Formats: sequence, C-alpha cells, structure tokens
Amino acid sequence: MMGAAGPLAGIRIIDLTNVVMGPYATHILADFGADVIKIEAPEGDVLRAYQPARNPGMAGIFLHVNRNKRSVLLNLKRPEARAALDRLIESADVFVHALRPQAIARLGYDYERVRGLKPDIVYCGAYGFGKDGRYAEKAAYDDLIQAGSGLAALHGAMHGEVGYLPTVICDKAAGQAIANAILAALFHRARTGEGQAVEVPMFEAMIEFNMIEHMGGTAFEPSLGKTGFSRVLSPNRKPYRTRDGYACILPYTDRNWQDFLRYIDRADLADDPEVATIDRRAAIIGQLYGEVAKAAPRHTTAEWVEFCDSKSIPCMPMFGLDDLIDNPHLADVGFFRIENHPSEGPYRSMRAPANFSETPFQLRRHAPRLGENTAELLREAGLSEEEIAMIAPGAIMAVESEGAA
Repeated sequence: MMGAAGPLAGIRIIDLTNVVMGPYATHILADFGADVIKIEAPEGDVLRAYQPARNPGMAGIFLHVNRNKRSVLLNLKRPEARAALDRLIESADVFVHALRPQAIARLGYDYERVRGLKPDIVYCGAYGFGKDGRYAEKAAYDDLIQAGSGLAALHGAMHGEVGYLPTVICDKAAGQAIANAILAALFHRARTGEGQAVEVPMFEAMIEFNMIEHMGGTAFEPSLGKTGFSRVLSPNRKPYRTRDGYACILPYTDRNWQDFLRYIDRADLADDPEVATIDRRAAIIGQLYGEVAKAAPRHTTAEWVEFCDSKSIPCMPMFGLDDLIDNPHLADVGFFRIENHPSEGPYRSMRAPANFSETPFQLRRHAPRLGENTAELLREAGLSEEEIAMIAPGAIMAVESEGAA
C-alpha cells in the first residue's frame, strides 16, 4: 500500500531524550512513520531499569514508548562518538534533546552548532523551564512540575490534602506539546525550506494546560474574581456510587438536566429557572451534583447506563486499570494486541490512537535493546568498520552475536 509506512515516512529524527517526556513525543512521531534514532549513553535510558521486566534493560514500560525506534549507543564524552553523532545529524530532519541549555551547549550541540551541520534542521529543546527564565537551570521531573504548576494544590483544594495525580501527566502532556511543535516546524520547513529552533518547556506547557479553565476571574484585568473553575472544583464532581458499583453520570446540556431531574422525581428542580440554562446552573452546580450523588444508589450501574444512553446523557461505568485489558470496546477496535518481541517474547502492545485512512499505523520495529542498531546506523552514515569498532565495540559485538544466535 502506498504510504503505508506512515504520514511521516522519510523523516529522520535524532532523539537525545530519555525517561518519558521526550520519548513519548518521539513515540508519537515514530508511530506516524518517522525514523527515530534513539541516542543512548552506555548506561542506557533509565526507563530501561524499571520493573517488571523479563530481561535487564527491557522493562515493560520501555517496550511501548520506544517501539518503532532504533537505538545507537554513543558515549558522547568521547570525541569519536561526537563525530559519529555529527554524521548522523547530517542526514536528519529533526534534532530533539531534553538537556538543560547550558548542558547541551557544553556537550557541543546547541542550535548554532547543529544548524552548522544541517542548515534546515528542526532543532527542539524539550526543557523543564523556559531558557530565558530564572528557573532555566533547575532539574525538572513530573512530580516537580505537578507541584509547581498548580496541580498538587488543586488536589489539596479538592481533597483537603495536597498530592500528586497518580500518573505522569506533566511528562505526557509536555510530550504531546513537543510532538505538536515539531510537526508544526516540519510543516513550516516543507513550505519555506527553513529549519528553526523550537523551545518546549514542560513548566510553561503545564501552566497553559491547567490555566485554560482555571484562570477564572483573573482572565480579566482588573480581575473579576479568583482563579479556579467552579464546576471541576466541586467536591460533588466525582464518580457516583450506584447500587452495585460506581459510574460517571454527567447531565450537561439544558435538556440533559431536564430529563435527569424528572427521572429522579425532582420536577421541582427541573422547573426551577435557576436550572434552566447553563449560565444560571453554573452558580449552583455543586448542589446539582449533590442531587446526582443522592440519586445514584437507587439503580445499578447498568440501569443508569441504559437510561442515560436512551436520553443522550453522558454516562460511563467506572473501570479499573485491570478492567481495560478485556474491555469489549477496546476489543472491537483492536486496541490491544499480543506481539512477539525477538528477545522479550510475547507482550501486550497498544495500537496508536490516531487512525489514518491512507497511512495506517504499523508496528515496524519492536523496542530496541541498548545499542541494537549502532553498527547498522553508523554504516548508513558512512563510517568504516574500524571507526565503528573504535566507537562502541562491546555493544556492537554483543548485539550482533545475539542477533546471530
């Protein structure tokens, strides 16, 4: 099928990121068909070290976010390894890193130097904080950004005690922002021939993410009120206990509320002018959610789903993570598949969430072992066998002997 390798087929990305934020961004681009070359130090991406794993360096969490990539082991403290990276950059369309500005400059790969190797390069710095601000040289991890972006405080406002969300939401939201920025820069280059430097700071990405709804009255100057979006800060906004479990029951539109309130025998509220329109309901939304919470135990989850679906009221059973593995909708769309990794054996893979009619998702490569593609890619870059052996002899011999076994 023409174009079946993905909409980004032919785009090469040099990836100097690790853990989740940067690798998630390049995971998105790799699933779109880009040739992502993952540059790893001798110790490898730290994500490799987590458990569970069948073999050292190949954690389950690593397998998904690093599929469709190739791994090159380079000790960039050594000049011959930096020379090899230079050769790889010459054939690349994108260079993305997650080092702090001073660190990448000390390594010798700031924008000016990389642009000197490839003038039309899209150069993306996936920083923790914007390089012009006072936090620029701070280390940044998901927990730190959850604390700094207001997320942990929002948890406190809801639950009475500050806390982190049990997911690396900042890493993943920033990863999507990085992927989007790279795609936009590639589109600009396709139209003009110009590369450019792109900065995507995790902190600023999450401030926008959070403040879209929570800017509140401070969206105006002078302020019309405090920060925070009252609907999502209501303590009654939660999955509701039904007769046999929990469900999201979410009347939203004017008609939704009329149908719901009459169903629970609250015609008095349905006829109340304060409930009739969204602008007036907003002032009492916490009270209305309380009515949902009181009514929910009257029926089973299945009964609520049946009623709400019949009235187009949003409703969903609450699923645990374990429930998702055998979820019938996900089975319908082929979301989970069992694949066979050449060294790790059978594993559960997730389909890319975006569907393209002409360039569908393909699992072209399983997640690489550390340095698995070093020799292959350095040969593509024109290095001799002697040069390759000087750069990473142990990794090359180990990987090639495993491949021959």
